[in-house]
Amino acid sequence: MSIGGIMRTSVSGMNAQATRLGTVAENIANSDTTGYKQSQTEFSSLLLPQNSGGYNSGSVQAQVRTLISQQGGISYTGNSTTAQKIDLMVNGNGFFVVGDGSGGNYLTRAGSFTQQPDGSLVNAAGFTLQGYPVEADGTDNVLNGFGGLQDVNLSSALLSANPTTKGTLTTNLDEASDIVLTASNVLPSENAAAAPNTTVTYTAFSSIQVYDNSGKAVKLDIYYTKTAANTWEMTVFDGSQASSTSASTTAPFPYLASGTAVAPLTTSVLEFETSKYSLSSIVQDGGTAIAVNPDADDGVGNGIITIDVPGGGTMSLNISDTTQFTEDFLPLKAEVDGNPAEVIDKVSTSKDGTITATFTSGTTRDLFKVPLALVNSPDNLEPLAGNVYSAGVESGTILMGFGDSGGFGEIISGALEDSTVDLATELTTMIESQRSYTANSKVFQTGSEILDVLVNLKR
Repeated sequence: MSIGGIMRTSVSGMNAQATRLGTVAENIANSDTTGYKQSQTEFSSLLLPQNSGGYNSGSVQAQVRTLISQQGGISYTGNSTTAQKIDLMVNGNGFFVVGDGSGGNYLTRAGSFTQQPDGSLVNAAGFTLQGYPVEADGTDNVLNGFGGLQDVNLSSALLSANPTTKGTLTTNLDEASDIVLTASNVLPSENAAAAPNTTVTYTAFSSIQVYDNSGKAVKLDIYYTKTAANTWEMTVFDGSQASSTSASTTAPFPYLASGTAVAPLTTSVLEFETSKYSLSSIVQDGGTAIAVNPDADDGVGNGIITIDVPGGGTMSLNISDTTQFTEDFLPLKAEVDGNPAEVIDKVSTSKDGTITATFTSGTTRDLFKVPLALVNSPDNLEPLAGNVYSAGVESGTILMGFGDSGGFGEIISGALEDSTVDLATELTTMIESQRSYTANSKVFQTGSEILDVLVNLKR
């Protein structure tokens, strides 16, 4: 065994302990960093080839491993209802996807995001939260990559008007109502155009408010008229075209546009089961009868009529739960989407990552859906500056999904994940490393003294 070998071995020992102390220092420095994962140093021996003439001392190699899969504790912050500050946490498997502003996407567990002047949500390291915009037909997500992701930006929704595209109207029609149509009366669908003072017959009336493309409120007047046993006519008019009491003795009929009587927006014939309470079929605007199946998942035959909203788009109105009990006319449910031009009052984030804005009028709108990313071996992700990770061959390919489903953890709003660093453990490790470093330095010092003895032999 050479004296140089003794010194090289002890130097490798000191370097290994210095690496271990470096990880301890980094862990302690990040003991309060949101979503930080503690690092550990593991040692492995390096052996040199041996021969019968002597022993060659080897060395030690230090390898740093980050325990990324370790779950941190929960700290509730309450920052969950304002657009200016949103705190999110993953409880379980998965990572948030963030962008660096240059097209790069990374994974992180640090979920403290603050709204920037441009409306984007950025964490303390400057990375922007990524999500899928929620469209009328859902989200366009990709399972095995970052395709379709966009910066979560709330500025476009700070002042937002959305037209009504769908709604639900549930009423009970009184089965005991009389069939009041006579030769001298007309149905609402006829609108009494030729004879303004002709009596318009209807059984029940209600109205709902929807929104056009500019966010303007549009009143829809809805008339129900019993025309035969188990048969009703449902007629919808634009409320702004109703006659005033000064213009007609049968107000709100006739409905007029530029002084001319107009047809209703839609007319449907409702047929009920012989049991007299369940809606069985709908004939809209003289078309083909469509059987009502409230439990249909494909949207076919599920009791939906369409209405062209004045100044807006086509609205799908679900009336499948309309009933015909022997009870007074009773509106049971009236819900529509869309909203007038207004600002966001508060936001909320669900377990599956859906960010929903509640506007000042009380209407709500889903803005983004924040996904989670999974890899097969999270501990082999590459840690980068900013408390983010990069996926590679060693970690496995990325699988995208949503919280609280398919093995993904749930997203907790108003909470942050604590650092996984335990200060007591780190201080203990620091003491151990200090003593090991000192022992290796003594070996080096001894080797140096032996070398001095060898050099002094010549004197």
